[in-house]
Amino acid sequence: MLCQQCCGLYVAMYLRFTQRANSDGTVVRYLALAHNRRVDGKVKPDVLMNLGRVDRLDIGGLRRLAASINKHFGDGDAISDATEAGLAAGAAPMEVIDARPIGASWLLDGLWKRLEIDQSLRKVADGRRFTTNMERVLFALVANRAIEPMSKLSAAEWACQDVVIPGLAGMDDDQAYRAMDLLVEADAQAKVQQAVFFAVANLLNLEVDLLFFDTTSTYFERDEEEAEAGGFRRYGKSKDHRDDLPQIVIGLAVTREGIPVRVWCWPGNTQDQTVLAQVKDDLRGWKLGRVIAVVDRGFSSADNLVYLRRAGGHYIAGMRMRDGNALVEQACRARAATSRSATTCGSRKSGWRPPTSGLSSATTLSRPSATSSSASRRSPASRPNWHASPRSGNATGPRPPPRPATRPRPPTSRPSASCATIPPWAGGSASSSPAAW
Repeated sequence: MLCQQCCGLYVAMYLRFTQRANSDGTVVRYLALAHNRRVDGKVKPDVLMNLGRVDRLDIGGLRRLAASINKHFGDGDAISDATEAGLAAGAAPMEVIDARPIGASWLLDGLWKRLEIDQSLRKVADGRRFTTNMERVLFALVANRAIEPMSKLSAAEWACQDVVIPGLAGMDDDQAYRAMDLLVEADAQAKVQQAVFFAVANLLNLEVDLLFFDTTSTYFERDEEEAEAGGFRRYGKSKDHRDDLPQIVIGLAVTREGIPVRVWCWPGNTQDQTVLAQVKDDLRGWKLGRVIAVVDRGFSSADNLVYLRRAGGHYIAGMRMRDGNALVEQACRARAATSRSATTCGSRKSGWRPPTSGLSSATTLSRPSATSSSASRRSPASRPNWHASPRSGNATGPRPPPRPATRPRPPTSRPSASCATIPPWAGGSASSSPAAW
């Protein structure tokens, strides 16, 4: 009765509310059963039956009746109660035109502001004016890298169509590249990196006592290197085994927990031995305190080690034992002496002491092999000497078996494991000179 079928199309109905103001100021609401029709591409309501005044009807029962009719005969185009209320008030129908996720970007934006990265970027921008908020564009690039990494062109489309970036209505790839250029030009002294690191250090209560530094390289799929002066994409020794492609060299300094401190970028033909002095100079103004620089054998040239020791600086550097370096020889002799001292420490009758002179400011320690370690554990001399002191009281029981009276011979062969160079003060002595980092 309330539903009609015409030409195979089902009519969806809903309850339509209207109101009229009386002369005495009272408002009377009326209810009608209606459906929508498209006229010239626009949706217009069409009243099928007037049901009377609202205050005299069972509104809940009518709603259930209309819902039941639409469930069995409707075409799914019925509008909701909220839309009907808007139509009754004279408003246009509400339509969903876009829906994008916001959770991950909202969380990253909170962390971005907690670390005060937005304030640091505004400071380095130095009051420059742009049509688009460059700080928000940079955040969109960072959020894209964290959530769904892609190219700059795709990242601009992603920020406009696939996610909600708080405070950013839209961006394009030109603005993305312009924001990156601004960051490179305005932050030549790494002020943003410094502010971000100290914010993270304060948040996580970091202690920067060891500073690990190393480099890597990344290549570009292009035919030729950059010919102009100051170009970064150059041919060099590739750590990805792609010497046929131009590359750049990236340096990174981290704490012992792996938290980044600062990053550097050099042309692809830069050698590792030439960058350590710049790293030390760039971090001098950060006032990190007494820091030990940890580098591998690719940076342990004599000039670099001397430079690291300036102003009381300290380092841990890796070296090859077979290189014939004087520091390696001294450290190996010191290790052999330390091993003899540890072997005889349980005997009070031994008067042997390890040498205390002849070492430079860097000591090389090596990891003992598994064979020598197991042999030392099985050796009787590595156990305490039970005959060193007489038994006290009237204790009874079997006496321990006798031990050899001779002192074990010190090892004469060189250790077979790789060495790591460490400063002598690592054992507990302190330096009175100021820190270099």
